[in-house]
Amino acid sequence: MILPSKHLPQERALLTVGAELLTRLHQPMTVSALWQKIAQPHDGGEAGAAGRSLSFDWFVLALDLLYALGALHLRDGLLVRNAPGDAA
Repeated sequence: MILPSKHLPQERALLTVGAELLTRLHQPMTVSALWQKIAQPHDGGEAGAAGRSLSFDWFVLALDLLYALGALHLRDGLLVRNAPGDAA
């Protein structure tokens, strides 16, 4: 689930989806705004790896993983990326 496996392709692994989320999180934004960015096509009309048939449940699981890893935090209702070495 977190890593790709025999039964879970790389583009569906939570680490891959989380990486896509972090690339879209250039500035603090709400969960809904990030979901809209992930769900809409980009760069030539194709959705990113995380955007291909990504359910909202899987999106939230990826956010949970990023939070648990300390890669992002919630501040005043906005998702904020943590810089490497920052404490959550």
